[in-house]
Amino acid sequence: MFESLSDKLKRSLRALGGKGKLTPEAVDAALREIRMALLEADVNYKVAKDFVESVRAKAEGEEVWNGLKAHEQVVKIVYDELVELMGGTSSRLVFTKQIPNVVMIVGLQGSGKTTSTGKISRWLGDNQERKPLLVSVDVYRPAARAQLKVVGDAVGVPVYEAAETNDPMTLVRGAMKHAAEFGFDTLMIDTAGRLHIDDDLMVELEQIKAETKPLEVLFVADAMTGQDAVRSAEVFHERVGITGVVLTKMDGDARGGAALSIRQVIGQPVKFVGVGEKYDAIEPFYPDRIAQRILGMGDILSLVEEVQGKIDEQEAQEQLRKMTSNQFTLEDFRNQLGQFKKLGSMSKLMKMLPEQLTGGIQLDDEQSAEVDAQLRRTEAIIGSMTRQERERSQIIDASRKTRIARGSGSTISEVNQILRQYGEMKKMMAQMNKGGLFGGMARKMAGGLAGGLGNMLGGGNPMGMLGSGSAIDHSDESNGSNGSKSLRKKKRHKKRR
Repeated sequence: MFESLSDKLKRSLRALGGKGKLTPEAVDAALREIRMALLEADVNYKVAKDFVESVRAKAEGEEVWNGLKAHEQVVKIVYDELVELMGGTSSRLVFTKQIPNVVMIVGLQGSGKTTSTGKISRWLGDNQERKPLLVSVDVYRPAARAQLKVVGDAVGVPVYEAAETNDPMTLVRGAMKHAAEFGFDTLMIDTAGRLHIDDDLMVELEQIKAETKPLEVLFVADAMTGQDAVRSAEVFHERVGITGVVLTKMDGDARGGAALSIRQVIGQPVKFVGVGEKYDAIEPFYPDRIAQRILGMGDILSLVEEVQGKIDEQEAQEQLRKMTSNQFTLEDFRNQLGQFKKLGSMSKLMKMLPEQLTGGIQLDDEQSAEVDAQLRRTEAIIGSMTRQERERSQIIDASRKTRIARGSGSTISEVNQILRQYGEMKKMMAQMNKGGLFGGMARKMAGGLAGGLGNMLGGGNPMGMLGSGSAIDHSDESNGSNGSKSLRKKKRHKKRR
């Protein structure tokens, strides 16, 4: 998300590099580019105009301070303004002790309301220890209520059905009573949508709101519709009064105009963004983290949360112990691959890292797919080995390699490549252990998959993963051997004395 806007903003800001002081001419040139970048990203015209004027007021004529270069100073100003534009701080759903707390999900048909209802309910259960109940009052669209039941079963959240009635008000009253009786502290109401905004829809929503007195009314919009989503949100806010926005399909929106405009236009924050089709592919919206991603600063906090939520810490610590004691096997590496795949695609992970670490390299969809295919090939090759072969790779001879290649649909050359890289990795781990490099942060990183996985797939260079293995960086190994040579020289000098 935001790829197009991010590229243009970074290009505009880099043009200021090398200037010792910000001049009006330099600022004007950069702001023209920034305004064009925002408008091309489908940001509301007035929002883009106000944003540029705010940056200009803070940037013009300022001296460079604390050793910062001019363009770095403007980056800081643009970052602060982007955070402010998107709401400043993350807005979580806030609940009371009342049972049930009601959350209404509203929006146009096709925006992803039903799926978002399930995703949010699962997120609330996993992250805020809520016990939600779902109910659909969409009695107009065929199979809409059955669809929510399918979603509820998929995310493990109960659905109130009451198949005997088709009256929305009877449904919400029954659902509230059921929630209170059975201890559900959150009632998620999936309301009916229309292909366009009409008065009947708004009247029904007003009645449901008056009956249930919801703490949150979340408007779901398709991020890829840009300013159409913003205009729809405006109308819903005027009639119903929304408290927050959920933007779906953010992973497919390279522009991000809706996310950047909606807070300023309607005065209500974006609370969640959908970032994929899976039921766990929803994230709270953090303006500061999004601004960091847009400007190429990475999003380390989200990456850490992703790792903590999806990586088995106990298993990672056990793998670290094996690495440091030179007991790391191909079986362990296969387990690492399984954990790594839980984090998502390589392109997604790289976008969370600062450009200083990735060298500014970003994987496009084709390259990311190739990396993922390489992971699957590696997993297939190791999976075709017997347990004995995975535990003692040295017994794999030519006939075994032929069998492994056939079983995994690969070539003997690819099997040799995996074994060769595995051997290189073990050597590097042994050298790091001897040199005391497994202390502190390096120890934690190795336990968090960085040690073995990065080297097996092509070293520290992410693009190396796309090659045949020749891109592995052996600098650590050569340094280690040079270090051991110098150590031997010192010992010889000592003996002569």
